[in-house]
Amino acid sequence: MPEMREVLGVLLAGGQGERLWPLTRDRAKPAVPFGAVYRIIDVTLSNCLNSDLRRVFVLTQYKALSLNRHVRRGWSSLMGHGDFMEVLPPQMRVSTHWYQGTADAVYQNIYSIGSEASNYVFILSGDHIYKMNYRKMLDQHRDSGAEVTVATLEVDVADAARKFGVIETDQNWRIIGFEEKPAEPKASRIHPGKCNASMGVYIFNTQLLVPILIADAEDPSSSHDFGKDIIPKILGKNRVFAYNFRDENKKETSYWRDVGTIDAYYEANMDLVAVSPIFNLYDKTWPLHTWQQQYPPAKFVFADPERMGVALDSIVAGGSIVSGGRVKGSVLGYDVRVNSYCDVEDSIIFNHVNIGRHSRIRKAIIDRHVSLPEGTVIGYDAEADRRKYQITDEGVVVVVREESMLEEPE
Repeated sequence: MPEMREVLGVLLAGGQGERLWPLTRDRAKPAVPFGAVYRIIDVTLSNCLNSDLRRVFVLTQYKALSLNRHVRRGWSSLMGHGDFMEVLPPQMRVSTHWYQGTADAVYQNIYSIGSEASNYVFILSGDHIYKMNYRKMLDQHRDSGAEVTVATLEVDVADAARKFGVIETDQNWRIIGFEEKPAEPKASRIHPGKCNASMGVYIFNTQLLVPILIADAEDPSSSHDFGKDIIPKILGKNRVFAYNFRDENKKETSYWRDVGTIDAYYEANMDLVAVSPIFNLYDKTWPLHTWQQQYPPAKFVFADPERMGVALDSIVAGGSIVSGGRVKGSVLGYDVRVNSYCDVEDSIIFNHVNIGRHSRIRKAIIDRHVSLPEGTVIGYDAEADRRKYQITDEGVVVVVREESMLEEPE
């Protein structure tokens, strides 16, 4: 659409993902696998593509090798003439340090942004699971005469404390107050038990964004963050409005997940294996795109009552073989082998994993290239697991290889 040609997207994908450790030991947070065949970043990039936002800079920083490869292989081919999904690593053109915050990351790429003609710039995050039509947000931004628009969603007041930026609006949805992760969030003026939380999605008029970033970069007292610094500073000077999240997931309740912790990431994957999935991967009107390596179809053997290869309420990616084992309520990536007499339940298995015979795995995340010996038991004895692996507060066991594998394929 012509109006989307006026828009440039900037996707922040450089976070360390410390709370997702050890899954982020060898990869950037947005590159962590999701739903067997996707990466976390594919969700936001698919929102861009489905919204006709087709000029997007992806700002990377930490452990970005596999992320760079994924975007290059999977997304460049989807773009038409004049469109791009382009990875921008730190270039140190206007600074001599790594990105100091979300605003600083955009500021350090100000020359790249300025080289593309645009009237509006979307600031997006690469580590959330949701479906959103950015065109609708742009329509409101233009119709309201806003200079900045902040996407918001309603969150229970108790859940928002110390976790979200909380917004206060007037009757026209103009933002009149903004607090970053307050201990006592202000309730919504419409729904008292809820508050309006920032999604970390912003639209800026380009002519406003550039001078704001320059001024922030020159402020030694700033932490150079959109939520902490930029938005609060401009409320009294500029027209800043809120946009209520409109879900494209087509369910009774809106779906938005921050997968910033192991437990949240685990739950988001488990959402996918329900009979009627909470987050629908199968909606042809809002498809999720990705790059997929070529593998043969998944295979299930044997037709033997003593060791029948089955997968129930599960997602199984190509190249995987369930050979006489049983998989239930789980997500299996590419090239996974579940051998005879195994029982895998409520688990996430990354690519290239081999599970030896007679193993029992429950409520676990097994990272790529792990080979479990015969008779391995995980998820049944918390104390024994804790001596070998990392266990979350919710009891999810995370298993990774002992040595780093930076250069090996995902």
